[in-house]
Amino acid sequence: MKKLKLAVAASLAVGGAVPATAQGMFEGKTIEVVVPFGEGGATFVSAKFLEPYFEKHLPGNPDLDIVSRPGGGSILGANWFEQNAKADGTTILFTTSSTANPFVLGQEGVEYKLADYRVAYSHPFSAVAYVSPDTGVTSAADIKDASAPLLYGGIAAAASDLPALLSFEVLDLDVRAVLGFNGRGPVRLAFEQGELNIDYQFTPVYLTQVVPSVEEGRAVPLWTGGAMDNGVLSARDPIAPELPSVYEVYEQMNGEAPSGIEWDAFQGIASVTYAYGLTAYMHPDTPQDVLDAFAAAAEAINADPEFQAESQEVTNGARLNAGPDTEAAIKAALAPSEEVKTYLRDLLSKKYGVNF
Repeated sequence: MKKLKLAVAASLAVGGAVPATAQGMFEGKTIEVVVPFGEGGATFVSAKFLEPYFEKHLPGNPDLDIVSRPGGGSILGANWFEQNAKADGTTILFTTSSTANPFVLGQEGVEYKLADYRVAYSHPFSAVAYVSPDTGVTSAADIKDASAPLLYGGIAAAASDLPALLSFEVLDLDVRAVLGFNGRGPVRLAFEQGELNIDYQFTPVYLTQVVPSVEEGRAVPLWTGGAMDNGVLSARDPIAPELPSVYEVYEQMNGEAPSGIEWDAFQGIASVTYAYGLTAYMHPDTPQDVLDAFAAAAEAINADPEFQAESQEVTNGARLNAGPDTEAAIKAALAPSEEVKTYLRDLLSKKYGVNF
């Protein structure tokens, strides 16, 4: 468990009583958790991190089998789930916005119908934007007064970099993006070497790898992606509560709440990426009592002292989300308006050369 705990931090850069009718629901059963990425990746490691807690707290104490089905940037594994998932709660697709974004954008090769799936639970992890002190920026309030052009590094515009790029659009920032890096680790290294001067890192990596640079004066934290509050991605991220959300920064800059197509696009993409970063999906016909059992297990896990201690170490105490409100928010984010879809496709094709 200790190795898994450290691996989560390094690679990420993610209750209540069980109803009497659910007692023994999964006894003697194995739940297959399909991760559409490689075994060394953050999502697989996170699934392994959560594995013993769900085995402990689900009724009947089932075995969880974490299975890697990588390929196509997660599309192949998600397509396998579409074709093979069982409707009894024994097959789960555990994935990230790298699966959600291609679905939302209608990319070629996507066969899975993510918005139709039921949501068993999710594990949030946001991201922190930070700059080099060489920009002259000391806080989010003066980001537009940077003394040097802002240069951001990323992997791919239509994947996990999309919410960061959309935040720049919301805040009307002139940022040049250099894409094609092989992971956020190399991006962070390029920042440390002075090749880039603005970066986003997921909060577990920020807490373990970037905070030391902040303490040494080599990085200036700006904002987080935020957290959901009554259906709006406006609240401060509890993982880094000292930093404002993108929503707050916009308010500070403009004297009013964000709105318009840029905000709608950012909120939809960012909520899936950050607020519901790691999400467990189930077959559309999964019975409600199965979903209720997972919600109860998530609540019990959140109250488990061992989980609390390990979560505190790797995610600053991020809690699992489950239940009707979580599912409704995720489904809403996966079904943006045609206006938002058109905006996203136009932005990605014209500004970042993404082909559809």
